Amino acid sequence: MSPSVAIVTGASSGIGRAAALRLAQDFGAVVVAARSADQLEAAGREIKAAGAEPLQLDLDLAAPASADTLVSRTLDRFGRIDALVNVAGAVPGLDVFEMTDAQWDAGMALKFHGARRLTIRAWDALRQAGGRVVFMSGNAAVIPKPGAAAVGAINAAIEAMAKAFAERGIADGVQVNSVSPGAIMTGRRLSMIEKAAASRNISLDEAKRQALNQAGIVRFGEAREIAELIAFAVSPRARWMTGTVLRMDGGEVKST
Repeated sequence: MSPSVAIVTGASSGIGRAAALRLAQDFGAVVVAARSADQLEAAGREIKAAGAEPLQLDLDLAAPASADTLVSRTLDRFGRIDALVNVAGAVPGLDVFEMTDAQWDAGMALKFHGARRLTIRAWDALRQAGGRVVFMSGNAAVIPKPGAAAVGAINAAIEAMAKAFAERGIADGVQVNSVSPGAIMTGRRLSMIEKAAASRNISLDEAKRQALNQAGIVRFGEAREIAELIAFAVSPRARWMTGTVLRMDGGEVKST
């Protein structure tokens, strides 16, 4: 019998990489996709060490043909898809009054359209396996700010899209949810805080403290904590949960 197979996009670093390594404990094979070949190779070695068979695919899901490549290569190698975790897509924080049409399009291309195309392309295999899909949104979907217009709008669109897929999935036997993390200390967030410290001429520790105060939380989250939530969402323990936004943010959002 073929091993159970999970696909994780954006798996070269941050939450995507943490999710791929966590799912290596539960799935027989983990397919990791991202644009950084070197980091994917390292992730593949860690997945293998965790006991799962890795497949690394260096591609850009903003390109329409990439979804077909990813699904085809996965099915050629393993013959099935049991879980799809759409993490790829860092959206720059840009002011709503300053963003050009091209910047809006670029923000949508990977995180929204990349995940949409991949989910559609993988749907038949997911249906055959009784599979699970996770989309990655974020708190900006419900607490948007002018300085992060694209982040909020795209995350809100992803949550709405996930619910639409979930509605179709009820009949097709595919479970679909979205995960909304708060302020997670990834390399990208650290870079943002470093830039804030430099622009305000304050220490890195002070910039971190101000960021925490602004979010109303006492510490940053860790990628491995979101990975555990993703692992739950694609596990049999969550079989009756679909069309749901799973929020883990240290209390930043106090209501749905």
